[in-house]
Amino acid sequence: MRTVKEVSRLTGVSVRTLHHYDAIGLLKPTEVTRAGYRLYDDTALSRLQSILLFRELQFPLKEIKAILDSPDFDPEEALTQQIKLLEMQYKRMGELISFAREIQKKGVKRMDFHIFDKSEIEQYKAEVKIKWGDTKEYQEYEQRQKNGYDFSKASPQLLNLFSELGALKQLPPDHEKVQEKISAIQDFITRNFYTCTTEIFGKLGQMYAGDERFKHNIDQAGGEGTARFAQQAIAFFCSNKQA
Repeated sequence: MRTVKEVSRLTGVSVRTLHHYDAIGLLKPTEVTRAGYRLYDDTALSRLQSILLFRELQFPLKEIKAILDSPDFDPEEALTQQIKLLEMQYKRMGELISFAREIQKKGVKRMDFHIFDKSEIEQYKAEVKIKWGDTKEYQEYEQRQKNGYDFSKASPQLLNLFSELGALKQLPPDHEKVQEKISAIQDFITRNFYTCTTEIFGKLGQMYAGDERFKHNIDQAGGEGTARFAQQAIAFFCSNKQA
């Protein structure tokens, strides 16, 4: 068992931060002595390690707590996802360094901002949040599974909707007909999977374009570019709902 000061020295996390983690229920000490000293065992340190990795990936504390407290949380799978995100950030940082060195060497000759695009990282983070976030929507999905609901029947129908959306790709994402189809997709998810809030729908849109599994299935249903078109149309749909 280690005291809060020992944990602070070991990890570089301030005592004040550890106290805050305790107060919000993110990292409770294993034991508190009669004198009020917090003590942490290896299990607590392992949780702290997960917390610090998620913090490096810029997850908010509230979301980290929901992820770690999820009854379905799998530390090994989560670590694999963390490694994937860190690799993506490492790759992006290398590209930024090369970009900055090129500017330093050659001077600014053209405006190029694509290097600052973090959408791929954000899309992958969205999948992690939906999977481990322990939201009421995910709990609803899990409960339907436990009740024996057959999702296999609904999935082909959802792909049919994406097929119909794909037939509208020649229109702009904000076109009335496109937005009607997007609304139909949100309603279908709510009726057949879980309550698809505007926030969740926006994250799903990111996943449709960013996750190869979703992208492949949606593009196969509606034609090449349907997943990206769906993401753009969903983004417009959600921005209007939140306005």
